[in-house]
Amino acid sequence: MKFFIDTANLEQICQAQALGILDGVTTNPSLMAKEGIKGKENIFKHYKAICDIVDGPVSAEVFATEFKGMTEEGEELYQIDPNKITIKLPCTQEGIKAVKYFSDKGYRTNCTLIFTVGQALLAAKAGATFCSPFVGRLDDIGEDGVSLIEEIVSTYRYYGFKTEVLAASIRHTNHILKCIQAGADVATCPLKSILGLIDHPLTTKGLEIFCKAAESMK
Repeated sequence: MKFFIDTANLEQICQAQALGILDGVTTNPSLMAKEGIKGKENIFKHYKAICDIVDGPVSAEVFATEFKGMTEEGEELYQIDPNKITIKLPCTQEGIKAVKYFSDKGYRTNCTLIFTVGQALLAAKAGATFCSPFVGRLDDIGEDGVSLIEEIVSTYRYYGFKTEVLAASIRHTNHILKCIQAGADVATCPLKSILGLIDHPLTTKGLEIFCKAAESMK
């Protein structure tokens, strides 16, 4: 499984990159706003800074909601770093058209805000590089987000789609583990959830025992 970090915080991105396990970054307008990034020029500079940190794809979301605006904005975003920028588009009628537009040009795309197998199917047929089902938001309304991951993975494998299933809206470490079992290609997570994979009380206790033994041998 690939690990993306879901943030616009440069310090957290650097911390995840330093672990040596980071495969990419996803962002959205909410995450940008959280970091106080405002204005087109500053947003583009911030994306460039992210691209300079990581080796893998960086999902940059368009703000436009209609096809013409999406394609114009996506073209600009792509030029920030053609080797890394992945254009993030919503799963709407206009968004699917834009996914097709960019995929025909060989640009990477991430079709986001996916909540059904039908939406994921259309994203794949339009040529999306990634589709992003929102696990946590489905759980919030009493549905099973991980089950959706399983259904999409099964559908893609049956029909041979190359679109990668990117599990998004990850709320905790257990979400990551369940998405691994469900067969997701990628999980995009907060730093806290990624670090949660490392922590275990028996690891901590065992290290304390080993350290005491090592000290006694000096």
